[in-house]
Amino acid sequence: MKELPQNLLKKLRDREANDSLRRLLQQSNLIDFSSNDYLGFASQNKLQDIADSLVSHNNLNGATGSRLLSGNHNLYATAENTIAQFHHQESALIFNSGYNANIGFFSAVPQRGDVVFYDELIHASIRDGLAMGLAKNFNFKHNAIEDLEQKVLRWKQNNDGTIYIVTESVFSMDGDSPNLKKLAFFCEQHKIYLVVDEAHALGVIGKKGEGMVQSLNLTDKVFAQIITFGKALGCHGAAILGSEALKSYLVNFARSLIYTTALPPHTVALIQAGYTLLNDETEHLINLQRNINHFKSNIIDLSLDTIFIPSNSAIQCCVIEGVLKVKKIASQLQKQGFDVKAILSPTVPLGKERLRFCLHSYNTVSEIETVLKLVSKLVKL
Repeated sequence: MKELPQNLLKKLRDREANDSLRRLLQQSNLIDFSSNDYLGFASQNKLQDIADSLVSHNNLNGATGSRLLSGNHNLYATAENTIAQFHHQESALIFNSGYNANIGFFSAVPQRGDVVFYDELIHASIRDGLAMGLAKNFNFKHNAIEDLEQKVLRWKQNNDGTIYIVTESVFSMDGDSPNLKKLAFFCEQHKIYLVVDEAHALGVIGKKGEGMVQSLNLTDKVFAQIITFGKALGCHGAAILGSEALKSYLVNFARSLIYTTALPPHTVALIQAGYTLLNDETEHLINLQRNINHFKSNIIDLSLDTIFIPSNSAIQCCVIEGVLKVKKIASQLQKQGFDVKAILSPTVPLGKERLRFCLHSYNTVSEIETVLKLVSKLVKL
């Protein structure tokens, strides 16, 4: 085998020197405070049973081609209709992953002469999609609508292209949320197209886990929602929600949809099954909300609120500056049986290293109390 080019080897050595080299880790049997399986659906036999019944008449293991060729099997229409109805949207278009949905949308929809303003902490996949597209793009300070307003108004003075604004309803590395209602009304006032990534809100926010846009009654003020199924739904794939015209445009121009093999029938059946559980059962969501509330109250009781980022979501982050220190604390928590991960630069800004806790419906009160007592002890060492 040929060696890696020297300039690439240097980049790996730099990561090693900074103690920030990423590695693929095996799944553990530790108490889960790490995965995005917020509702526990990934291990639900019921989810599997519903999916099996949906594909019992279909003996295909794979889709056999792209959706525009041979791969658009009947389960796609069933699942997309279910998703659109659940979210009170005109249409839903399933993509193979959240990454595929984001690069497909942002590389195809904003055009030359348009502009996209994005929150500085937006998903990396959205940044990649923007880099592939033709429109100019600028960030604005995290959740700072005033900063955004200034930049939009300054742009409008000399430009007349379409303006898009993109944010997340729950940010993946902070767990916090924007003032989505204020942002939506600002966009409506200035005829701006608002796009909301709801990857970490689906299954978590709302009476049935429908997400923040719908729970705030903002569906008719949002141009597009991006939802993913590999988190709270415990399966795989993603969808873009919006008008029928938007769906038709994406089918024609989103290259990450057009030029890839479609999801196999069983994967799409699992998405349909996930929505069946969201619609029919609320116990998982009630338990998750109980655990979020208990975690937050324990943060205050242990005087840890000064180092935790305020969040009402299933993502709770404890900022501990320094790669070595946060990795050491994470390692000690893992030795005590808790799967808590350290998040390092460049995933988060240098100096904002953190422990990232993901809460689930199946975590117990005792587990929450014990892990936070350990954190309280370890951060003082």
